Amino acid sequence: MQNKNTEEKSKPGILEKLFHLKENHTDVKTEILAGITTFMTMAYILVVNPNILSVAGMDSGAVFTATALASMIATLLMAIFANYPFVLAPAMGLNAYFAYTVVLQMGYTWQMALAAVFCEGILFILLSLTNVREAIFNAIPMNLKHAVSVGIGLFIAFTGLQNAKIVIDSSTLVSLYSFKASINEGRFFTEGITVLLALLGILITGILVIKNVKGNILWGILITWALGMLCQLTGLYKPDAEAGFFSMFPDFSAGFKIPDISPTFFKMDFSHIFSLDFFVVLFAFLFVDLFDTLGTLIGVASKADMLDKDGKMPRIRGALLSDAIGTLTGAILGTSTTTTFVESTAGVAEGGRTGLTAVVAAVLFGFSLFLSPIFLAIPSFATAPALVTVGFLMITSITKIDFTDYTESIPAYICMIAMPFMYSISEGISLGVISYVVINLLTGKVKTKKISILMYVLAILFILKYILI
Repeated sequence: MQNKNTEEKSKPGILEKLFHLKENHTDVKTEILAGITTFMTMAYILVVNPNILSVAGMDSGAVFTATALASMIATLLMAIFANYPFVLAPAMGLNAYFAYTVVLQMGYTWQMALAAVFCEGILFILLSLTNVREAIFNAIPMNLKHAVSVGIGLFIAFTGLQNAKIVIDSSTLVSLYSFKASINEGRFFTEGITVLLALLGILITGILVIKNVKGNILWGILITWALGMLCQLTGLYKPDAEAGFFSMFPDFSAGFKIPDISPTFFKMDFSHIFSLDFFVVLFAFLFVDLFDTLGTLIGVASKADMLDKDGKMPRIRGALLSDAIGTLTGAILGTSTTTTFVESTAGVAEGGRTGLTAVVAAVLFGFSLFLSPIFLAIPSFATAPALVTVGFLMITSITKIDFTDYTESIPAYICMIAMPFMYSISEGISLGVISYVVINLLTGKVKTKKISILMYVLAILFILKYILI
């Protein structure tokens, strides 16, 4: 009887069977914490995406619901197909291209733009099933992959600084926020105090990281948000909705109902599908998403030590396929391109290593439909410290780059600086690949290096992109 009980206790639980937690050196508690952290870090998309796409004439409530559903479905697919701790949602950058370029600048309807996203999803599924995307991932040299991780770290840190308005636009392109100007102009108790709280949040999160507090990034978000609510209660922060500064507290006046999705559901317009302009729009979505996704997967996987000795990522086909189906699903629901989020690094930094992290984040996206007032209340200044901290954790990959070989380190350097300075992950990859091939070709190093044929093809395609588009 005792042996039977011992055998039953030794049997792996359902979560162990599904996600192989021990094999990935993690546990249920760590994965849950990682999932919550990733969700909290990227919950801003539930606010930002509807705001951006509403500029194109889309119903913001419907977009909110579409955003939450698309994120939930795509993230669950990531857990099922690949067992990775990556979380997906409508991509920042591509939503801006959708609204400001395709609709406002080019004059197309948002229905036509959704059709382009839908077609992009179909093409991505085909590319994923035929190993094209996987081949591109494996063709990129290891030093360049580490550079991508560093570049994304700089990019995400810069994004966090901008979201918190610590770094602002100026006559010198960017500059530090001026507290003196905010006091003189009467903005300190609305805007200025949030910048101060973000800076304080960065210090608090940094201290928690140094002290190795479990859940340090998540605690950094919650403490910063709590300080904001305290400032509002004491009058140090004064909401001004017209200026874009809202109450720190959740608004339950509208109840817990889910916003109606019907205004955007299956509203795609395929009437322009054979036009040249439609192809240009489709190609732009396809290109940016392809290399932003690859860049994110490389960066996050590198940080989590998920790449094998050859720099390849196991189960990448499943990861790419979930991304492709997520894009297709998002278009049907009524949102722009859905892709793997860089903020997944926050969960990885907390120890997330399996699809259980993704499942937790997906469940929270599902709950956000019912508890939208709570999740929509998380201010951007509270998530900014997390982004800055994750950026620090990612740039540590720079120590893995071989700086003694200039044919490796110079392309890596170009790749790293291009991402934050050009504000594009895909541009960093493009310039990194071009410079890697050209430098090694002109210095005669190709004879001693096994540069993939695909790297030459990519370099040519990237050069043509800059010439023709």
